[in-house]
Amino acid sequence: MTMASTGAAAAAARTAFADQAAAKGHVVENARAAAAGLEAAFAAGELVRTPAIDAMLHDLAAALDADAEAGERLGGKSAEAARFILRAIGRELADA
Repeated sequence: MTMASTGAAAAAARTAFADQAAAKGHVVENARAAAAGLEAAFAAGELVRTPAIDAMLHDLAAALDADAEAGERLGGKSAEAARFILRAIGRELADA
């Protein structure tokens, strides 16, 4: 088990992720922004990247690219998958 990141920066990164995931707007764009924010928090050492979060981010990236690769409009299946994966990442962040 990994120790959770502590401190004000970790709490702010978790809050920023939650806010971005719940923001008004298109869920796919919000998911991309939330993932980018997490990557920045990992790079800055504010949060510890866990294997579970790494796998979820990989799944999220695949879901977000799926519609574009299929030549479909933004949204649809990728939006539903993004919602599901964002909720799972949010739960996992408590231990990151």
